[in-house]
Amino acid sequence: MREKGLAGAGGAQGRNAMALKLLFWELEKHLKSSSGASVVAIDNKIEQAMDLVKSHLMYAVREEVEVLKEQIKELIERNSQLEQENNLLKNLASPEQMAQFQAQVQTGGSPTGNGQPAVPAPTGTTQALPSSQSSSTSA
Repeated sequence: MREKGLAGAGGAQGRNAMALKLLFWELEKHLKSSSGASVVAIDNKIEQAMDLVKSHLMYAVREEVEVLKEQIKELIERNSQLEQENNLLKNLASPEQMAQFQAQVQTGGSPTGNGQPAVPAPTGTTQALPSSQSSSTSA
């Protein structure tokens, strides 16, 4: 998203840079031709160049602020979704799963242990072990 915002600003930056170069070129041409006779005109050209630079910078800053505001908005929404998901998973996890998770977090291990995603069992139900871990009993 940021790339899109900056790419859109790139065209405006290019146009402003060309306008600035043209202005300085005209200023240089004027300086060579007037040989110091028109100090007021030179001051006006310099002031125009500075105004152009200022407006270009302000435009670029405003565009960047808009991009950053949009990113902040998206991050706040994503954070809210993750907090809701986290709360839901905490509520669905059994006390044993929470204790195991806390132990793994403290040791720095992977919360899932064996590389499989951790799926908490809803409260009040039993969770079946994967077939590779189930014990075989004969009747």
